[in-house]
Amino acid sequence: MDFSQLLRKKPIDKIMVDSDHESHSSGMTRSLTVLDLTSFGIAAIIGAGIFSTIGTAASHGGPAVSFLFIFTAIACGFSALCYAQFASTIPVSGSAYTYAYASTGELVAWIIGWNLVMEYAIGNIAVAISWSDYFTAFLHQYHIPFPNYLSMDFLTAKRGFEAVSPLLAQGSTLEAVAQQQTHYVMDAYNAYVMAPRAFNIPVVMDIPALMINVLCTWIVYIGIRESKKIANAMVLLKIIVVLTVIVVGSFYIHPTNWVPFAPNGISGVLKGVSGVFFAYIGFDAISTTAEECKNPRRDLPLGMFFSLLISTVLYVLISLVLTGMVPFTSLNVGDPLAYVFGPQGANLPWVSSLVAGSAIVALFSVLLVFQLGQPRIWMVMGRDGLLPKIFGELHPQYKTPWFATIVTGFVVGIPCLFMNLTEVTDLTSIGTLFAFLIVCIGTLLVDNTNARFKIWYINSQWIFPVIAGGILYFMLASRPELLNPFNFEHENFANHMIAYFYIIFLIFLVVWSFRKKLSLIPVLGATTCSYLMTELGYVNWIRFGAWLLVGLAIYFLYGMKRSALRTKLT
Repeated sequence: MDFSQLLRKKPIDKIMVDSDHESHSSGMTRSLTVLDLTSFGIAAIIGAGIFSTIGTAASHGGPAVSFLFIFTAIACGFSALCYAQFASTIPVSGSAYTYAYASTGELVAWIIGWNLVMEYAIGNIAVAISWSDYFTAFLHQYHIPFPNYLSMDFLTAKRGFEAVSPLLAQGSTLEAVAQQQTHYVMDAYNAYVMAPRAFNIPVVMDIPALMINVLCTWIVYIGIRESKKIANAMVLLKIIVVLTVIVVGSFYIHPTNWVPFAPNGISGVLKGVSGVFFAYIGFDAISTTAEECKNPRRDLPLGMFFSLLISTVLYVLISLVLTGMVPFTSLNVGDPLAYVFGPQGANLPWVSSLVAGSAIVALFSVLLVFQLGQPRIWMVMGRDGLLPKIFGELHPQYKTPWFATIVTGFVVGIPCLFMNLTEVTDLTSIGTLFAFLIVCIGTLLVDNTNARFKIWYINSQWIFPVIAGGILYFMLASRPELLNPFNFEHENFANHMIAYFYIIFLIFLVVWSFRKKLSLIPVLGATTCSYLMTELGYVNWIRFGAWLLVGLAIYFLYGMKRSALRTKLT
């Protein structure tokens, strides 16, 4: 095996020629403007984060989770600048996959593409699950029955059964247990008990999550114009609702709920990294629509920045309102916005109904944008020969990647019947952070001469070593056990090994920056993204590694031999 082939890069001019050829022969519709791209970004960012995962993050970090949104937005801002420069240099579909192919080589590009498959697929699974929670909550408000065992995953139901059964075995009545547990735990218990059995195993599945995925797949299948019209309308509605929640909720804030502001310290705040970062991955989806933009070199960067800025302001305000209305410990629920206006909070049924109804629309818009992004990445990978060519084929009438869209529907639809929200958000976040990390590093390696948007150059030679020293001091001060690397009995040893790898990477960046006088912003992007990865825990790293190994097996058995670039070079 010639290992040099693994690092072969696809020249930017060739990427542009191939894209122009495919676009002209297929007739992909260039109809997206800055407003449309900003709308797509907000549609993806303001969704599952505000309507679902913000509750889990707040339950760990308390009111201080608002700072985590700001920190994460800064980290994403560094990455967004790198994305924007790449997008103005290589304005084609494929997102981080295409950027990596031009900067770091084919193997890394495949790894990024494979991770983006995970990012969008599992992200959509999480959004579909959250949509199902709000949909059934909306039905219940109007006393429309829907079986619990057909609206949740098996693992959640099993955990509910395991939480309630021991209490019943001790002699407690079901009514007494219901007063001790949340209604979510009781719903899970009832789902497990009431579900029909197959081979004595409860049949529990999330049917609404499957149905919304089918609808979304159909809309994406029939065209970009239809998708953008629906997304634009939904974005307007969700912004109105979020502003309503902020304004109305501000009158029911109890300042005592903000004391203490960071009840679990910095470690508690950082526990919400996966949920908070999951909220921000939407701006990546904007770059996958490059071949359907009217002026991608100008509009893609603007769309990314506007959507990120607007979304961050809304996230910070909504997190302060939620933690001010109810104690942060009660926010670990699937529908936190509806919860704080229910009987446990402000007790405003009309607002709770409005939130539940709008969440159905808002989360659908997130699903729509994510479902739009993944087939376009597969489309480019199919063009490059790393996947079968059918993935790159466009529908003769709708001008969309029809086969990739259908496959996406199956990849998302089947798992969302059975998977759990927490697990999928964690896995999505680590895959996305890795993609962002590679984009930041790629920005340092690729020629940006033809970029319409360029990151302003700040020499990192002397600045970054000081910043890195501050990061290292913070890590050792907050985790003094890292000073004893040979304490193998420590319960967090695996997580500490991840921290040591980060420290080694940080030292590498310091040396590289000092010797090559690198641009500071991409270096800071790589630093912050890799740091956030260390906060996701070793279990997620193991899952990420397993997914990566499967992807590498596919590449070496199929993609490497059939690469269009290799074929033309030989």
